[in-house]
Parts: sequence; structure tokens; C-alpha cells
Amino acid sequence: MTTDSGGAARRKRLLWLVAVQTVVMTALGLLVTRVVATGGLLAPDDTFVRVLVAHRGPLADRISRWLSVLADTPAVVGVTLLCVLGLLLPPARRWSEALFLGGSVAVQSAVFLMVAALVDRPRPDVPRLDGAPPTSSFPSGHVGASLALYGGLAVLALTRTRSRWRYLAAGILLLVPPVVGLSRMYRGMHHPSDVVAGLLNGALTLLVIGSVFLAGRRVSGPVTAESGDVPGPVTAEPARPAGTAAATGGSLDGGRAGGGRPGGGRAVVVRHPHACPDELAARVRATLLRHGLTDQRWISTAPNRPCGDLAEEHAAGGADLVVACGGDGTVRACAEVVAGSGVPLALVPCGTGNLLARNLGLPSDPEKALEAALDGGYSDIDTGRAWGDGLTPTLFTVMAGAGFDAAMIRDASPALKARLGWPAYALAATRHLTEPRVRLTIRLDGGRRIRRRARMAVIGNVGTLQAGLRLLPRARPDSGHLELVLFDPQGPAGWLAAAAHIAGRPLRRTPAATDGPVAGGALEYFTATRIDVRFARPRARELDGETLPDGARLTAAVEPAALRVRLPRPPAATPPSPADARTPMPRRAGAATGPPADARAPAPLRAPRTADR
Repeated sequence: MTTDSGGAARRKRLLWLVAVQTVVMTALGLLVTRVVATGGLLAPDDTFVRVLVAHRGPLADRISRWLSVLADTPAVVGVTLLCVLGLLLPPARRWSEALFLGGSVAVQSAVFLMVAALVDRPRPDVPRLDGAPPTSSFPSGHVGASLALYGGLAVLALTRTRSRWRYLAAGILLLVPPVVGLSRMYRGMHHPSDVVAGLLNGALTLLVIGSVFLAGRRVSGPVTAESGDVPGPVTAEPARPAGTAAATGGSLDGGRAGGGRPGGGRAVVVRHPHACPDELAARVRATLLRHGLTDQRWISTAPNRPCGDLAEEHAAGGADLVVACGGDGTVRACAEVVAGSGVPLALVPCGTGNLLARNLGLPSDPEKALEAALDGGYSDIDTGRAWGDGLTPTLFTVMAGAGFDAAMIRDASPALKARLGWPAYALAATRHLTEPRVRLTIRLDGGRRIRRRARMAVIGNVGTLQAGLRLLPRARPDSGHLELVLFDPQGPAGWLAAAAHIAGRPLRRTPAATDGPVAGGALEYFTATRIDVRFARPRARELDGETLPDGARLTAAVEPAALRVRLPRPPAATPPSPADARTPMPRRAGAATGPPADARAPAPLRAPRTADR
């Protein structure tokens, strides 16, 4: 009832404020056209436009045309839809921000149409470079729409982000409406007073919609669909099967968990210098200090040493907590060193994918993720170990794959990854959509060989990708087994069915709790503690987002409860002592023990060879 009455009050206030805005803009338009204009006070209006027209040139014509296109109806509607969709898709789910941006553009347009119909001011009496639409010259619709859209984005950049570039981004966005207004006057479409009125209409719209959807809402995490606002830090939960304990509760089913803050000890921080810039490193250092970790040893990664000299530091017994500041590659490299030792690992997700952090329910903001983890407790999660032809047995925490996904990761542009983040992988994927299927065989826990054709095979310890896509919907890091998916869509319908299933919206109902084919055979799932995949010819391979040498074999085995991590908000428990936190974990009875004896097992403290992405 609270939500319903609050929503009714919000709608009532919105209608009242929009009505007032419409009356104000209409009164101003009538004042301009029927009072001020008759007294000759608006003579400079026409003079300014004629001066601009007299100085027209080919280059200025082209620039003004592109500026007008930037604010015309198709561009504004298209950009608005893309931005709103980005705000609503997981892991963002920022409902208030989406309503603010979409509502601002829609309300501005509605007020503009109503005011233009009531005022009906003719356009300047000069040669015009655009065809005159049937609407009035007052107020400028292009200027109002551009301020509602680009000004709305500037508001969100200033109030909803903490990037050091937010002021520059907001300044650039706020320059668009006045520059559009100048181009509209240059093209003979509006008087200066029309442009000023358009700016006023857009500004009033942002104030009205912002007061309804943003006022008093300080967002520090994704917004929930139920409430629309966030009372405190909120973490993006990955989809989990029924009966699964939430990772943000501090423990996963089957793992050992302890509560309480670190309370001292020595922290070794492994920092990827590009993923974790100086500003973030300073905040990480301050967060550790606030939690009593005054003895800190900082290690930088390098391409040939993805966890620096953590192995040497760990061998000397110099860490009560290891903090991984980077992407999944940095986390994997650190996990390789500390797995099985009982030394807990805390994640500061600042890489491209951060899939392990996403699947463990950590906030996407690196500082908030560390804060929540240090306020939480210890939990033991599984890892996997993969090997094959040309591949030394190597630990992974997220996924091991061969085929389409590995080729996509291999061919993603580093420059685009730095600018766009994980969408750069989607662009690289388009290059491999038409690659042929490959024959392969799989063996599960040493059983009979199963023959298939597929474009991709992925073995997962966790299953949720970026944007909440569930590639392996039953994979979870405390299950004691691994999940395998074979990806083999046939034609456009197969790709559509596979995409719909991974997005969590299957085109037809299919049971998610059993192995076998789904989405019309586009995907097929298997579960085992040891999975062996052999291809008819060498394929691209990857491990936790790191490319590996091509090969025809990929084998993986689970290592149950091998990695101790810090997770947010555990149940009330007695804080563990540092000695207890470092107690090695026993393995589960009957679980897979990794590669066979003929496979070269890595030294316990070996520094991994692959680099962080």
C-alpha cells in the first residue's frame, strides 16, 4: 500500500508541475508575440538572425546541418531509447534514472507541442536552409529536446557517478543545446527569443522531472525494480537456482564461513597498474586502514608476472589477507597462489569483466566491493583446474572455454576494451558468427565418449556473464562440480533461441534443472566433477578471459572449497582469529582431485604465466 500511494502522489505532483510549466511557457510566448513584439522591443531578434544569414558559407552550412541533425526527432528518440535501455538492463537496473531521462524528453516534447499550438509564432523572414515544419517558431523544439536529453545525461553524470571525468563530460553535454540553438538561428529557423525559450523549457522540464524521480535519491548501487530508489549500498545479485543461498549473505552452501571484520594483520595488495589507477589505489589503501589493516605490502603486476611477487611473499608467510585489485586475470593469478592455504582473498573488481565478483554478489564499484567484503566474513568457494595439449595444469575461478568465446576474447581490441569495457567483446564476436561447427567428443567423470558438433564449449565454475546473461544457469562456486555448455545454434532462429535462453527469457518453457539440450538444441548442458573435451582440430582457448595457445583438448576438474574469499554481510558469527582464517580447508569426500598423475602438477606457490586482461 505504501508503494501504491507513493506512486499516486508522485503522479499527481508530476501532472501539477507539468501543468504549471505549460502555463508559464504559454504566458511567456504570448507576452513575446503580442505585447513585446508590437512595441518594437524584439527588433534585435530579426537583426541577429539576418547578420548570421549574411555570413553563411559552405563549411558553416555543413556544421550547422549536423548540429541540427543531432537534435532532430529521430536522433533524440534513438539516443534516448538506447540510454534508457542501458539504464534498465542488468546489472544497472537504475529505474529512477531511466524514468528521469525518458520522462524529461517526453514531457519536454509534450509541453513544446502544446505551447507551440497556442502561441503560433511565425519563423524569421529570411531564406531558410531547412524546410519549415508546421509547428510554431516559439519555443525552439530542437533546443528544448537537446537540453532535455543531453542536459539530463549531464545531470546523471554529475549526480550518479564518481568519475574524475564527470565534470568534463557534463560540461561537453551542456554545450550541445546552446550550440544547437546557434545553428538553428543560422539556418533561419528561429529567433533568439525562441532559442532562449527552448532552453527555458528544457531546463524547467529537468527541474520538474528531477524533483519527481531524483530528488532525495542518492544512488550508490543498482536500483531495484520494486522500489525505484536505494536507501543504501545495493549489490547486483546474479540469478541463482532455487534453494541457493545468496552470496551476499556471507556464505555459500557447502562452504565454511566466518563473520567479523579483519581486525588487524598484514594485507598484501596485488595491483594491476592499468586497471587500478593511482586514485583508486589511494582509496583502497584508505579503506584497508579504516578496517585496521595498517601493515600493507603493495605489489604491482607485470605481463610476465600477473600477481607480481605474491608467490614469494606468500611462501614466506607474509600475508593474513590478499587483496586483488584488477580483473579476472589478476584474481585468477592470486587465487593460484593462495588456493588451499586458507589465506583469504578480497576482490577489488576494476577490470573489464569482473565475472567472479559479479557472481559472488559484490558491488560493481571497486571501493564499495572492498568495503562490503571487509565488513563481511570468510567463505570457501570451489575452483577449477584446466589442462590440455600445450597447456600446463592451471587454476581458474570463472570459466574455461574453447571455440567461439575464446576467439572473441582473443580478437577484442585492447583500445576498445579500455574505452567501452566488456561491450568490446560483443563487437569482436561479430567476426566469428559465421565460423563453421566443429566435431568434438566429451567425457564426463571418465565415462563413455559423447560425440557432438558445436561452435563453442565452455566449462564453468560460475555461470552469469555481463549484463546478467546466464550462460550456465546452474553453475555456482560452492556446488562441488563444474558445468559444461555446448553452444551450437543453427541459422538465425537458432541464434535467436540461444540468445533468448541465455538472457533468461526462453522462447518456450524448458526445464532448467536437468542436463540436456535446450533452446531447440542450440545449447546442451552437462554436469560433472571432471570434464574432458577433445576437438577434431585445434581451437582457440581461454581461461578466465585470458587467451591460451590453440589446442584440440581442454580438460578441467573441480577443486572443492579450495579458495577462501571475503564476502559481504555474513550472518552473526564470532569473528575468526587470523590463525583460524588461515587454516587450510579439507577437501570434500569423493570430489575430483584434479589432473591425473601423468599431467604435470604445478608447484603449490607457482606464479602463473598468463597476464591480466
